[in-house]
Amino acid sequence: MTKINCMLSQSEENYLKAIYSLEHEEGKKISTSLIATKIQTKASSVSDMLKKLADKKLINYEKYKGVSLTISGKKTAIKIVRNHRIWEYFLVNKLKYTWNEVHEIAEQLEHIKADSLIDRLDAYLNFPTHDPHGDPIPDKDGHIHKEQSLFLSALNAGDKAILIRVKDSSNSFLAYLDRNEIALNSEILVKAKEQFDNSMLIEINNKQLTISNQITNNLFVQKVT
Repeated sequence: MTKINCMLSQSEENYLKAIYSLEHEEGKKISTSLIATKIQTKASSVSDMLKKLADKKLINYEKYKGVSLTISGKKTAIKIVRNHRIWEYFLVNKLKYTWNEVHEIAEQLEHIKADSLIDRLDAYLNFPTHDPHGDPIPDKDGHIHKEQSLFLSALNAGDKAILIRVKDSSNSFLAYLDRNEIALNSEILVKAKEQFDNSMLIEINNKQLTISNQITNNLFVQKVT
């Protein structure tokens, strides 16, 4: 595992992490165009990188038939994800960054090749289970705690839920949530749902707010029964 990681460039690691993320979102083999959109690069550049990763036995890749991670590729991707989320937790909880400031910093820190550093940092933080955006942090052995969740958009008028995770961790989206005082562990009551565009009127923190379908499709919740 460590030997494989030492042979990888930051760009290769970013591709593995992107494919891992897309596999979770799409639940199927991933197309070159999806990866290009995720990485924000040209499809031709993606094809060249996929050939390199396939040569290293980190992905299963057959042109026009999609991409999937091999066992080694998945282990490597999970390790990078673990690094990223532990660094985010540290930056928010110890260095007092806001949750919309840490993603790009953690993108740089996640590539540090020092397993003992992450293990010590994890212990120092008392083994956190989730990052500041609600994403689960893989443990040292790569195990990830799976939670039952659904998008807020799946709820109907009268439903209650707790916000547990955000899908979009971009600065602009998190800043939007901050401006509207929408935070993890907040209780949300769906007051009304517009049939035309699936926008919602919600009650949160004792105030009402209308949010778009784009917003509700980026918020993971657990329904309160």
